[in-house]
Amino acid sequence: MLSRQFVRENPDAVRAALETKGVDVDLDRILEIDEEWRSLKSEGDDLRHERNEVSSKIGQLKGEGKEEEAQEAIERSSELKEELQAIESRADELEAELETALLTLPQLPDDSVPVGEDESENVERRREGFDDLRDLPDEVIPHYDLGEALEILDFDRGAKVSGGGFYFAKGDGARLEHALIQFMLDVHREQEYVEVFPPLPVNSASMRGTGQFPKFTEDAYRLEGSNDEPYDDDDLWLLPTAEVPVTNLHREEILLDDDLPLKYQAYSPNFRQEAGEHGTETRGIVRVHQFNKVELVNFVRPDESDERFEGLLAEAESVLDRLGLPYRILEMCTGDLGFTQAKKYDIEVWAPGDDMEDGPDEGGRWLEVSSVSNFRDFQARRAGIQYRPEQHESAEYVHTLNGSGVAVPRVVVAILEYYQNDDGTVTVPEALRPYMGGQELIEGHAAVGESAVGDGPNN
Repeated sequence: MLSRQFVRENPDAVRAALETKGVDVDLDRILEIDEEWRSLKSEGDDLRHERNEVSSKIGQLKGEGKEEEAQEAIERSSELKEELQAIESRADELEAELETALLTLPQLPDDSVPVGEDESENVERRREGFDDLRDLPDEVIPHYDLGEALEILDFDRGAKVSGGGFYFAKGDGARLEHALIQFMLDVHREQEYVEVFPPLPVNSASMRGTGQFPKFTEDAYRLEGSNDEPYDDDDLWLLPTAEVPVTNLHREEILLDDDLPLKYQAYSPNFRQEAGEHGTETRGIVRVHQFNKVELVNFVRPDESDERFEGLLAEAESVLDRLGLPYRILEMCTGDLGFTQAKKYDIEVWAPGDDMEDGPDEGGRWLEVSSVSNFRDFQARRAGIQYRPEQHESAEYVHTLNGSGVAVPRVVVAILEYYQNDDGTVTVPEALRPYMGGQELIEGHAAVGESAVGDGPNN
């Protein structure tokens, strides 16, 4: 969140952020609340000072035998007490209202972020892996058709068990997901990440700390009650990303300078209610309600966050580099930056199975597999995460960063389509073979049950 002092002293910068990020907040009302709160605090200080002076005179007046004057002082002290209580009560109400209102203000974009209205104005910074593309079939089969033909992805049974937006990975499909998860964890362990395995339910305070709440409650799965009902800090939600529990690992703590930088990685299943988009977004595993992901979270000193941001991007990229998958780096414009980010890069892998209008010249489409974000002190203020540069110095807020390292289902999509062969089999990327017992080829499995029609790859 933005500090009240910053908002008070920089209203034009905050208005610009509201406009560029497309957030509708009544900033004038926030400034009015702050002004009234400060006025009441000043008035309260004056009354408190007067009451202290009056109270100190009461004993003196009694000692001098001035009973009438002492009684007047006692009555005035009682009046001041009542006035002060009324002012403090109103000030507390305004402060609570102000704190809630400040949570609705977005992070300010970094000065280097390109200005734009929406995702169409994001800036492509570079492409990797396109200089030496492997030979692909004349017609690449989309992952959802290939996965069903190979009997490694089962959408109908996923919908039967849990509803639309869920799927079964079976046989080599499940093996591929497990291999990717362990491979990513090992890659980031080499990069000196400490592994944590977080709880899957998170409370509302945690969701608010990272910026998911109060703005994005509609996308979250609540464990009890209805999303239309009020919620409090004791409510539990299924995590939408491991960013939430891992960032809140140090909520309301003061770290030491020697602790920083902290680099955590966490595998988790993630749960989101997003409905998806039309067309191919509703098919396959590109946009589902439950998906696996390895998340990278960094806590750093403020003067190191820009350099660490670029380092975090390179660490996430290394997964796709080792898998030999072509990808590109996009820098988000102001209109597509997101509520909490000061700066963000997206890593988009190339999947050649669907020929989309916004795909590369080679056909296919781009799939976002990682968003690498610098939040500056925005999340740290919301979650109360500080560090003390020196033992004798005041605590300061850390800077937090995160990035996916990376989202598993979309990497599976890219592998099934990019490593597809003419005969409908899939070559296992060399980097994954040690995690799949040396297996070099995904050839599929026989269908099960009376519904099997005998045309699978092994039937």
